[in-house]
Amino acid sequence: MTAQTELPQAETTGSCCSPTGSCHSDKAEAKAGAVTTVYQVTGMTCGHCEGAVSSEISEIAGVTSVKAVASTGQVTVISEAELDDEAVRAAVDEAGYELTGRA
Repeated sequence: MTAQTELPQAETTGSCCSPTGSCHSDKAEAKAGAVTTVYQVTGMTCGHCEGAVSSEISEIAGVTSVKAVASTGQVTVISEAELDDEAVRAAVDEAGYELTGRA
């Protein structure tokens, strides 16, 4: 049996990055055995913010997909294994936002 994870769709924000409001697309779909974690991030207001957070988190080893949604502040991360929350926090900080915890 294969589990499928459906990520929330970002609202169209019309940011400076693109008409769809996101600079970056997901790197890969969820695979069997993948870990999906949803984080709460404060400070994101537009597609550019979503792209900055997604880009930084995507650099963490083992991350296969990131979907940030500014309107909810939620960032869904799919990874090959459980991630260290402090590594995610550091990536979000580097992007200029604050990780408040898991959603």
